[in-house]
Amino acid sequence: MKIYTKTGDKGLTSLIGGTRVPKYHLRIESYGTVDELNSYVGMIRDQDITEHDKGLLKEVQDRLFTIGSSLASDPERSKMIIPDLHEADIELLEKEMDAINEQLPELRHFILPGGNNAISFCHIARCVCRRAERLAVHLATESNVDEKVIVYLNRLSDYLFTLGRKIANDQKIAENQWIPRV
Repeated sequence: MKIYTKTGDKGLTSLIGGTRVPKYHLRIESYGTVDELNSYVGMIRDQDITEHDKGLLKEVQDRLFTIGSSLASDPERSKMIIPDLHEADIELLEKEMDAINEQLPELRHFILPGGNNAISFCHIARCVCRRAERLAVHLATESNVDEKVIVYLNRLSDYLFTLGRKIANDQKIAENQWIPRV
């Protein structure tokens, strides 16, 4: 099987279900941004972080593929059974953040991205996640989007911020606090 199909050469692509849409369609932007996010999560996993964090990020990557499948499906035509998100997926992120926050100093300032590659990748992934969330919210105003997709992306961006703080703490890197000029 060849990796290229030539079916997108005219600027159209197919959703799951067969509907052809322009490659700039909001649904394509939504799942494309989730795919971009997944790549950044992979970069975080490749850094010098704990095995526990790597394992949780692998779970996140699996859920992002689930979200991508959901967003890539034509809600009007797809009869394929695709994986779905569960409340437990959201709860996992919340429990993980709660456990991490018990180990971190209280947050008293905004944090500027940086410190090392792993921390910086967490911040980049957080920003891409927020963009994916905004696109999914926009798509939900025009089409059917599973509400858990939006909630999961919202929690994931918070988790990625929290993970960046955890990595800084684990590696004894001072947080890059924003102290505004006054």
